Amino acid sequence: MDLFWEYVIFNRALKVLIITNGLVLVAGAMLGPIYALFVEDMGGSLLEASITGGIFSLAAGLTTFLAGRYSDRVRHESLIVSFAYLMMGIGFMLYLFVNSFIFLLFVQVIIGFSEALYVPAFDSLYTRHVSRSKAGRQWGVYEAMNYLTTALGAMLGGVLVTLTGGFSAIFISMGILCFLSSAYLYHLPRKVL
Repeated sequence: MDLFWEYVIFNRALKVLIITNGLVLVAGAMLGPIYALFVEDMGGSLLEASITGGIFSLAAGLTTFLAGRYSDRVRHESLIVSFAYLMMGIGFMLYLFVNSFIFLLFVQVIIGFSEALYVPAFDSLYTRHVSRSKAGRQWGVYEAMNYLTTALGAMLGGVLVTLTGGFSAIFISMGILCFLSSAYLYHLPRKVL
């Protein structure tokens, strides 16, 4: 396995970023395909599922530029990513307590802000560690990981809901994956990233 990482990635920083972000992407994908079913299960409608999904994107879109400017000013961008993963995990855990459309909107805003906070800092970190001569391969690995973790997360989410008969297991799993990534990045020596 180490030969794979050396051939494909070439450095520890990209390996860490791919694995930690992969866990977060699996977490997010667990709910994606069945989100409307969750909203319906809590008494909402397809329209409410659409609105709350739009609110997530609106919150992320409106704050990504500001988060990018902020990440340019911070010395350790990995701490921004770690904090955002933590906030995203909290947002995922808050799904456990959703009992109204308004509270679901609030949760979606938290998750949207978290994504907006981490993406520019993550992209900056990843770009910093990409080799010029292997940039296509190293970005290709990241993009492949993005699709593969989305596929894995989508299937895992459906399996967990089917096996447990509810959404609690995926919300807990989603939160744990984010917390693990956050903790790992936080405790990682700063010189690695």
